[in-house]
Amino acid sequence: MATTALHRPHSAHSANPRDAFVALVGAQAWAARLRQLALQAALGPHTAAAIRQRHAIELIINGLCGDTPRHTPATRRLIELIDAAVALERCLSSAGRNRFAEMLQARLTGDATLAPVFHLVRTAELQVQRGFAVHFAGLCDNAPFDLLLSRGGITAEIACDTMSADAGRDVQRAAWFDFADRMEQDLQHWLATHPGTHLLRLTLPLGLRKHAQEQTTEFTTRTLQQRICGMLARGARREDSPAAMMRLDPLPALACRGDEQALLTLLRDEFGPEAHLCVTTGAQGMFAMAARAGRSDEIGAAVRRRMALLPPARLTGTRPGILAMLLEDTDRTEWRSLRGRLELEGETQRFLLGSGARTVVAVSCTSRFELLGCSEPDAAADGELRFRNPRHPAARLAALAPAVLSSL
Repeated sequence: MATTALHRPHSAHSANPRDAFVALVGAQAWAARLRQLALQAALGPHTAAAIRQRHAIELIINGLCGDTPRHTPATRRLIELIDAAVALERCLSSAGRNRFAEMLQARLTGDATLAPVFHLVRTAELQVQRGFAVHFAGLCDNAPFDLLLSRGGITAEIACDTMSADAGRDVQRAAWFDFADRMEQDLQHWLATHPGTHLLRLTLPLGLRKHAQEQTTEFTTRTLQQRICGMLARGARREDSPAAMMRLDPLPALACRGDEQALLTLLRDEFGPEAHLCVTTGAQGMFAMAARAGRSDEIGAAVRRRMALLPPARLTGTRPGILAMLLEDTDRTEWRSLRGRLELEGETQRFLLGSGARTVVAVSCTSRFELLGCSEPDAAADGELRFRNPRHPAARLAALAPAVLSSL
């Protein structure tokens, strides 16, 4: 049972947590990852901002040192998770260490992040705190599920999964940042001959993707760039098509007094939390864009669809199963809104009522705000949103109660 790593105190090996983590993943792999992120960030200011947000964990780790009192609570929490990950690796078998190394390498490639690794470690930690013995079955035994819980003679399986909120957005954030960087130089040139503060309102019924898989039904960042540049070149103030409705309006200079952040706040208040915003500032003025999809985001529904795929692949069906979901690519406002509207609760209950959830006794949902130990209102009060399946035979077992009782 690989549980002892979760109980080890903050020890000398974490005096420099960055060095401890780099030793875990390998110096060459870590250096390659940092170079890759730097190259992506160099694509433009909006992409750089997206990189800082999505890959915040890697960037925070790279800046860590041993001077713990100077760190924020979230950083100190990350250091604790690094300690747990390093200690876990040390108590695994040779095969388990190889699987852990493969997991880490996969999370340092492409658009992946380290969040799923720490989600696994934190999920195990939570269950230990609740009185369960935790076995890392995925790493130790190559089981399809990640963790095996034991308490009072009862066992349960946990499958940890991570998904992006972009799966529920027609206008994806990654595509929006790519588009904003594509437009930056074009808008700088346009502002040079059109001084003032301008607002381009965009409604995108077909959504927005970086690359179209079905050219007839998807609208790409390059296509939208061409449409806007054409409209501006013609001096048009409005242009509508099935894929994009665009309207260019002037904004009073006093609305923001040249302050980009103030303008973004103004636009957020007007267009709401689901809008995609960006501002280009030039010597002669500012050009803001505010975009919305043709329908509301359906992040909760995307989570439900993802959960429906997991039981056949990740749970054996021989024990009660728990799905531990981590939702990535959400900001504080959106995460609060999802919880406040009970959207995740409604979609999870819908999933649990279906035949595909027969082996699932409970579902938990978290974000980075819980992962990094943030407090209310940014994070859920119990460290996760947890929903019990009342139809499962094990739902009322006292031994499982700390892991399955609904938190709402």
